[in-house]
Amino acid sequence: MFGADKASPPLEDPVHDGHKLYIGIVQARFNPSITNALAQACRSELAAMGVPDKHITHVLVPGALEVPVALQALAEKNEFDALIALGCIIRGETYHFELVANESGAGVSRIALDYQLPVANAILTTENLEQAIARQEEKGRDAARVAVEMANLINKIA
Repeated sequence: MFGADKASPPLEDPVHDGHKLYIGIVQARFNPSITNALAQACRSELAAMGVPDKHITHVLVPGALEVPVALQALAEKNEFDALIALGCIIRGETYHFELVANESGAGVSRIALDYQLPVANAILTTENLEQAIARQEEKGRDAARVAVEMANLINKIA
């Protein structure tokens, strides 16, 4: 949705105004060079949209399969306007890729629906490291934009 426009949205745009929002980020540590870049791009974009650093809770988990349970723990606190899932799953030679990709994706979606809380899913699923590197910054920014836009939308219609 926002991938073509790499510039930060203007703060005058109320859809992307994050000044009053509280955001939770859950980052998988597996493939750290990718997930750290995702997190850096995400946090930079949140700052560009006005989300105060003190309004961001950022937690680390071992891998993508652990992301949903940490999202659930944050959702249970009832303190966040939106959550963001960050991770990277790179296809290997076994069925494990499909299992991790499918289960983590389903878990992230379930948290959003169960808690009626926007969750931006930026758990990359790629064929190789090169694809992950090519997507890490854009998808980190996209996750921040989606979280802020959906938080503002839900706050408006709820």
